[in-house]
Amino acid sequence: VHQQWQTDFTYFKIIGWGWYFLSTIMDDYSRYIISWELCKNMESADAMRSVEEALQKTGLQESKRPRLLSDNGSCYVSNEFKVFISDKEMGHVRGAPYHPQTQGKIERYHRSMKNVVKLEHYFYPDDLRAKLESFVNYYNNERYHESLKNVTPSDVYFGREKEILHQRKNVKIETIKERRKVNQELEISA
Repeated sequence: VHQQWQTDFTYFKIIGWGWYFLSTIMDDYSRYIISWELCKNMESADAMRSVEEALQKTGLQESKRPRLLSDNGSCYVSNEFKVFISDKEMGHVRGAPYHPQTQGKIERYHRSMKNVVKLEHYFYPDDLRAKLESFVNYYNNERYHESLKNVTPSDVYFGREKEILHQRKNVKIETIKERRKVNQELEISA
């Protein structure tokens, strides 16, 4: 956790309002969404604000700051963003141009999120924000991830996955014992 964060923007059209851009910061290891913001623009200031919010939420000391992985969007390659990242004592890695697989985890998150959120039309930015907040809560705390051994991102982020997997293993062992016992009783009575 907090070795590397992925960040990216995606976009939504709000009827009567135009395009809005969602900036997201995801922990690479746990896939936990640390912070997100719906912005009117997709500029360096918006990207910097998202990173700053993630740093504040996590309270990471300067000596333990994560590396940031992004694409080559204009907001991430600007000199202003480079100075900001340097001042925050963070590393910054950008994926190869035209190779979104490098940021595959956050790209996949955006696809999953849009498959749910875009089922409705939005006429006000606050309606979209409320739906995004609901989805992020679901994604972080309720949605099991096969790639995370079927635990939630919050389970991994907060270090609960080992205990959960241990409990599941014990339940499996006890279930197998109970099945054997029932099967043996059936064989004896038959």
